[in-house]
Amino acid sequence: MELAIVKYNAGNIQSVLYALERIGATATVTDDHEQLRKAGKVIFPGVGEASSAMRYLTERGLDKVLKELQQPVLGICLGMQLMCAYSEENDTNCLGIFEEKVKLFSPAVVEDGPVKIPQIGWNNIHSLKTDLFKGVPENSFCYFVHGYYAALGEHTIATTEYGKPYSSALHRGNFYGVQFHPEKSATVGETILKNFLNI
Repeated sequence: MELAIVKYNAGNIQSVLYALERIGATATVTDDHEQLRKAGKVIFPGVGEASSAMRYLTERGLDKVLKELQQPVLGICLGMQLMCAYSEENDTNCLGIFEEKVKLFSPAVVEDGPVKIPQIGWNNIHSLKTDLFKGVPENSFCYFVHGYYAALGEHTIATTEYGKPYSSALHRGNFYGVQFHPEKSATVGETILKNFLNI
């Protein structure tokens, strides 16, 4: 099965490649439309800023290609946010695969003290749905780095609390997205990546 990683102007591709290597998978990093269409699975990672990433995708026609993909697609971090309808980050219209909107964390105070923005570090995921989380226990810890979040909605398949509950994973049809970094989430992250490869 050919696995493709979307090549665009957003970081963390190398760490995804290393994580796939650890579970015995190899992937081609490409922005070639035909290679993406023909791949058995596609991973859409990303660390960066929404408007410049969307501009890059649109200029190269990758926005249309991504929306038309029929095979399983996994968005990671910014990749998942770009699959949503809209991001408050620089007032950006995104791909619209998921109807949820991406919002900036607002300052809040919880029992442990003020919520720091961005969220950096380990947090738990719960209310897990779909085979993406097969064998993943409720309240497992994953690694997050983000200042924006996808609101809860009909496509939410995992929830995390950080000042408020939000979508830590989304699913619609053949499209999946995770806000956390499975490639940095130890054995839980490896299980999620393996599950995606088995979908």
